[in-house]
Amino acid sequence: MADGACVADLLELVTAHVAGRGDVLRGIAVSVNAEYATAGQVLQEGDEVGILPPVSGGSAARTAEDLDERMGEPTVVALTLQRIDTEKLVAAAKRGEDGAVVVFDGIVRNNTRGRKTLHLDYDAYEEMALKEMNGLAEQALERFGVRQVVVVHRLGRLEVGETSVLIVVASAHRGAAFEACRWVIDTLKKTVPIWKKETFVDGAVWADGEPFPAGLALKPEGSHEG
Repeated sequence: MADGACVADLLELVTAHVAGRGDVLRGIAVSVNAEYATAGQVLQEGDEVGILPPVSGGSAARTAEDLDERMGEPTVVALTLQRIDTEKLVAAAKRGEDGAVVVFDGIVRNNTRGRKTLHLDYDAYEEMALKEMNGLAEQALERFGVRQVVVVHRLGRLEVGETSVLIVVASAHRGAAFEACRWVIDTLKKTVPIWKKETFVDGAVWADGEPFPAGLALKPEGSHEG
């Protein structure tokens, strides 16, 4: 691309390349070097650009041992291929000063829209996903005044009944804990680049994600511009 080219210029090239394959860029957002980008952002030599379909999902813990070591920190974020031990993490989050610990435990159900589910597979743009998850946890601490936020998401293959995502919020007051927990999971589902493949008895499909929030989608749902 020419010097001074921006994200919008790149999208024009990609759109031309995929012409005839349907509107595959509808609803996408774009990242540059693992951060969300605007259409006018100028690209530099060596930039890593991600074209992100709507999503389903600092340092981060990757194993059970890593999580154990970090549970005393205000924010704990992890992407892991291992089973999530919900009871252990919730127990580890509790402190004497807490008046409430609110938990969201997202589990794999056995059906979607009447189709029997065999298993799910989660994939992620890991570097960016961890940045976004850390940002959400830190924002929740400041925005709601809670003591601790734990965000753990599974990757890889999950069976029915397994935990796919766990949010644990500890706080002196239940109201703040409830609000923070709801805000984190709702925002995560819209902004963190994690995608879900659903395998049914009669086929498999990558699940449709929720639309990106206003300002992130560069080709919004329903847009058919070239």
